[in-house]
Amino acid sequence: MEKLNEILQELGISKVKLAKYLGVSRQMIYNYLEMEDVNKWPKDKKMKLFNLLDIKEASEINNIKIDTEFIKKVDMVLNGDLSSSTISHADNIEFKELKPREQDLLNDIIYIIKERFIEGTSDTYSTYKYLLNFIQGLENVKELKYIMVYFDKLLGFVKPEEFLFNEEEQFIFESIFHSAMILYRGGGASKTRLAEQHKKFVMEIEQKNEEKLSRTEEINSAKIQALRELGYTEITKENASEVLSKIAEIESREV
Repeated sequence: MEKLNEILQELGISKVKLAKYLGVSRQMIYNYLEMEDVNKWPKDKKMKLFNLLDIKEASEINNIKIDTEFIKKVDMVLNGDLSSSTISHADNIEFKELKPREQDLLNDIIYIIKERFIEGTSDTYSTYKYLLNFIQGLENVKELKYIMVYFDKLLGFVKPEEFLFNEEEQFIFESIFHSAMILYRGGGASKTRLAEQHKKFVMEIEQKNEEKLSRTEEINSAKIQALRELGYTEITKENASEVLSKIAEIESREV
């Protein structure tokens, strides 16, 4: 089984891809790979694995030589199976405009999340609702990307010296964040000691929310005034450009 794990790793076949190919959950793949012998796998899953590796029996695993031709054969079998996946169709997501590697990545993300919902725990929905908010904020808050990379490195998915964004900023952020994690995990921080800091954190958020609300009210007020001045009752496709220009004009009067 150790040899099989080495082959899968060398081929770059993730647990997610193998799970989709065999039609089982990712956890089941872990269970299969922990078995002492492939022959203990369910017969249909074992035969699918043999088909993927182009072998007829388990003993041939030790003789597999990974070269360019072998990799191409495996990719053809694996991608052929993935291309027939119903994930994109079932979820009504259009993948045609994406590159192959982007399609694979999105498929993997959808597969994992769907699997988690099926397995289900009391906090699954809340967890992925927060994840959705996290993703939506990625383009506006660069530090969110740095947080993702930090934990990817910590979990061993990414090399510690890899910096694909702003190297200097990532280096500084990771160093500071790691110091905070050491303090958090080491028990050197307590709720009592940090109460004042958390209070400041809450106050900062509330202030931002108040500013956002105030800005929303300003825009709504300007919109109402613009509609009134132009003689309209609502924004339509036909008058949208004119109304937006009037809103900008109204706001500039106050500067």
